[in-house]
Amino acid sequence: MGKVIAKNVVKRKSGYLYYVDGKGNVCEAKMARGGRKKKASKRRR
Repeated sequence: MGKVIAKNVVKRKSGYLYYVDGKGNVCEAKMARGGRKKKASKRRR
């Protein structure tokens, strides 16, 4: 399990995932469905 080592260090953008790589750098990756709202699903009767 991970630990929080610092807060509010990186300005986060909506739709991006942030992680620490093996070298200790903070990396940013675009999420597959990031930033979009879910569509309302059709109700079945």
